[in-house]
Amino acid sequence: MTSIRDDGTVEFRFYRPSVNWVKLAGDFCQWARNAIAMQPIGDGWWLALLNLKAGEYRFRYIADGKWFTDFASHGIEIDKQGWNSILLIPQDKQNNTAKSAI
Repeated sequence: MTSIRDDGTVEFRFYRPSVNWVKLAGDFCQWARNAIAMQPIGDGWWLALLNLKAGEYRFRYIADGKWFTDFASHGIEIDKQGWNSILLIPQDKQNNTAKSAI
């Protein structure tokens, strides 16, 4: 599942007990080529935190070499490789490290 923190950081959580590793793959990291290693946080949960710009992204999880779709994200869509999860980051939730002072 995904959530956007107050500071704009995107939190990816994936539940998969009894696996040795989990990676996050998506169009934001050239899919499996540069998949992001997720960290185990206990009780079968895995976590990755990313700073992404506002927009629409596709992603999936890879656990011990098997691909998984996140049905709890903002939607899904089919492509020739299977079902991709959709992540929507609205402009007002984007992680802005440079805030304007007015």
